[in-house]
Amino acid sequence: MATNAMRPDGLGRRVVVTGMAGFSPIGNDWPSIRQRLAAGINGICHMGEWEQYEGLNTRLAGVVKDFSLPDHYHRKALRSMGRGARMATRASELALEDAGLLGSALTGSGRMGIAYGASAGEPDAVADFGNMLINKSTDGLNANSYIRMMAHTAPVNIGVFLGVRGRIHTTSSACTSGSQGIGYAYEAIRFGRQTAMIAGGCEELSASEAAVFDTLFATSTLNDQPEKTPRPFDVDRDGLVIGEGAGTLILEDLEHALARGARIHAELVGFATNSDGRHVTQPDAAMMEAAIREALADAALCPEQISYVSAHGTATERGDIAESIATQAVFGKAQPISAFKSFTGHTLGACGALEAWVAIEMMREGWFHATANLDTLDPKCAELDYLCGKGRHIDCEYVMSNNFAFGGINTSLIFQRWGP
Repeated sequence: MATNAMRPDGLGRRVVVTGMAGFSPIGNDWPSIRQRLAAGINGICHMGEWEQYEGLNTRLAGVVKDFSLPDHYHRKALRSMGRGARMATRASELALEDAGLLGSALTGSGRMGIAYGASAGEPDAVADFGNMLINKSTDGLNANSYIRMMAHTAPVNIGVFLGVRGRIHTTSSACTSGSQGIGYAYEAIRFGRQTAMIAGGCEELSASEAAVFDTLFATSTLNDQPEKTPRPFDVDRDGLVIGEGAGTLILEDLEHALARGARIHAELVGFATNSDGRHVTQPDAAMMEAAIREALADAALCPEQISYVSAHGTATERGDIAESIATQAVFGKAQPISAFKSFTGHTLGACGALEAWVAIEMMREGWFHATANLDTLDPKCAELDYLCGKGRHIDCEYVMSNNFAFGGINTSLIFQRWGP
């Protein structure tokens, strides 16, 4: 693979992925996740504690298991972190370690920044302020309440804990928080503003976030059959399941990575984001298609060069149909595609980062997971090569990861395999 520092089009620096880590409902490292994907076993469980919420129909969620922090996460550091920020900070620490940059002088030099997001801050902290407004009492509030509640709690806590002094982008854009974080980090390095970036997204589980989709009649209510849902693109789908997690990629200027002898996982060659400008919650296939085409143009690639598409795949009727129509319009009927959310549920702010991580790992390995529970394709979905069953071996050079969010925000990322 060519190692010229500048992009072939001359428009900026080349950007590579040198570190990856995360926490998901089906595992906290790639071998664990790979095993669950191959076995077709999702991470959805029944949430008995949600029975207390009158009017909430769904009782399903994807929960991160076996999450703990080492001893150097002391009380002073943790008091400003909710669960989401804790997962994000630990994932970022592990990703820096994977990149060989943990404790590096680069971290505090101002040449490393952060682009990271979530749908919102810690739900419990939001509730504490809600208590003040409802009960006219500040009981429960303290000096760290707002820090835990604010939309940029994850990137700020990452920065303080790890001593990062570069720019911070807060990408609180619901389901595109993680993918926009990666995309904006890519642009910061590409155009020479930073040498490296900590990029990704997170979300912590909350019944309140399930209620957001419940009020739209968009959640799955197969409460006694968590293994059967969600079912993206399937005619028998009954809605989405929310989840939690965190994912971090370390992006780095290629020349800097090569100079220090870094291991490179992949190159990020294309990114695009746009907005529908039409409706807050109803997806627009035409603008999804436009974002996909813009990412291809950014990467100077033809559609036929993309060997696999990681779908947003929420298992909502309108979302699945619109996404499939947009994907087929660009790639045609033979495009391989599958949805990671069929295993984890919709991890909201984390999904773009987790799906990018998994897509890179699969590209490196040459094996791609199927969509769980996709038994009968919804005839309203456009014809594509939906991966089913046990997954498939595909030898490819480029993969695309797409995400679409409330507000009509659309994102598309393209990664290239590194090495032979």
